[in-house]
Amino acid sequence: MTSSCCSPNNTCSTASVAVEGAVRTVYAVAGMTCGHCKDTITKAVGAVDGVSRVEVDLASGQVTVVSAADLDDRVIAAVVDDVGYEVTGRAA
Repeated sequence: MTSSCCSPNNTCSTASVAVEGAVRTVYAVAGMTCGHCKDTITKAVGAVDGVSRVEVDLASGQVTVVSAADLDDRVIAAVVDDVGYEVTGRAA
């Protein structure tokens, strides 16, 4: 999870912070080509219960989802499909 903003001593940071017990799942997604695609998928998948972070890599066609527990792949696939893209499986 990435924390941003200022600390109590008025220093700013965007350092990554490990979340204990977090599950990281990487999906292969077809049809992503631009920043709009990235924003759309990030918003849609980020709205799924339990999802704490979404990272979209357009070059590789991968979407990394960080969640509190294992996700139902069918739920993620349905959300991605609803916004016009296709989960083709979990990435290796």
